[in-house]
Amino acid sequence: MTRRRPAVPGRGRHPTVVIAAGFGSAVLLGTLLLGTPLATAEGDSSHWLTALFTATSAVCVTGLVVVDTGTHWSVFGEVVIVLLIQAGGLGIMTLATLIMVIVAHRVGLRARLSAQLETKSVVAADLRHVLRRVVTFSLICEAAIAAVLAVRFITGYGEPLGRAVYLGIFHGVSAFNNAGFALWPDNLMRFVTDPWICLTIALAVIVGGLGYPVVFELLRTWRHPWRWSVLTRITVGLSALLLGVGTLAFLMTEWRNPGTMGPLDDSGKLLAAFFAAVMPRSGGFNTLDISQMYPSSWLVTDVLMFIGGGSAGTAGGIKVTTFGFLLFIIWSELRGEHQVNIGHRRLPSATQRQALSIGLLGIILVTLSTWLLLILTPHGLDQVLFEVISAFATNGLSTGITADTSLAGHVLLSVLMYIGRIGPLTLGSALALKQRTRRYELPEEKVILG
Repeated sequence: MTRRRPAVPGRGRHPTVVIAAGFGSAVLLGTLLLGTPLATAEGDSSHWLTALFTATSAVCVTGLVVVDTGTHWSVFGEVVIVLLIQAGGLGIMTLATLIMVIVAHRVGLRARLSAQLETKSVVAADLRHVLRRVVTFSLICEAAIAAVLAVRFITGYGEPLGRAVYLGIFHGVSAFNNAGFALWPDNLMRFVTDPWICLTIALAVIVGGLGYPVVFELLRTWRHPWRWSVLTRITVGLSALLLGVGTLAFLMTEWRNPGTMGPLDDSGKLLAAFFAAVMPRSGGFNTLDISQMYPSSWLVTDVLMFIGGGSAGTAGGIKVTTFGFLLFIIWSELRGEHQVNIGHRRLPSATQRQALSIGLLGIILVTLSTWLLLILTPHGLDQVLFEVISAFATNGLSTGITADTSLAGHVLLSVLMYIGRIGPLTLGSALALKQRTRRYELPEEKVILG
């Protein structure tokens, strides 16, 4: 009697197809809903490209907009947007969970047991439990953020209870999912010196961008850092480093800028700089006028946006884990070591190749898209590069040229947001699942580099 093998989630259908189809269906549904007269404040149907761009930005939790969210869309339209953000954010995390299970069942038993012990990843048996924890954790965080914001809107700005709760929910969901959508024309610039608003939203962006494996591990072992996995060490360490470096860089470049931090007092400048350093993780909110920043600050933001946040979270970019692995690869090469070691663990050669592939493909995509957008728009290189990286990294920050970009440019940015959101997931899963064992090796030849 032949025993049947237990079903593996996703068997027969590659994760790349599942991810692309899921996000594509959500974008299509959002476009149809936002294209109806009910979705606009004026009662007229939006241009199909406006609906498509907004739906893509919401599902991909980006935050780039071609119309003002708070004035163009009706309450129905705003509710559609926040639901698309929620679906996109939860979809990212749940799909990442599914991929971990699929990958775990495609590798050898010994390697799988080792990986599970080391990373505490999920297996098929507890998939439902983990997905339930992810959803519950997300909703609890969003509710807490919404409550804090609502109280502040009532006590500090005199908003009625209903309006305050509505604003709290919208911006709580947008912040935790790193979406960057706001209901004011100046985004959050009016709150630049309000620590209650700024720090709450910044904390939400940080937690949402860490990734659920890191967050859950921190909740379990926050008192014992020596027990953290390589993933958690890289994510937490590099995130803290990038936040510190970003804050210092913005303080140095924008301290006397009359269009940004110049009018603020010292404490206000520190708060604004910290907020500006957090948002490139993929948060997308801004309390300073991005268009008035110096090009040096744009460059710092470009780098931070491209790196992004943690894996299996709502942040975009190539991920801090990828960036961290690349740093360790370079460091090991400079030291002449044959193996890449992180702490007391060795980085597999397959993971090294995956990190190099994701990083290089990201650079190629940004370069080609920047070249195309320069042809399609009259804007300069600094602004176009900023816009392209923001779309690719699903960030949402902009120097103010999004609405002024041509229709072809809007299509390009929409495609870039879609690729930027599903790209790291699909590419990572494809590389992890496509492992071939060559039964022979070719002769080695030394080649001079550099």
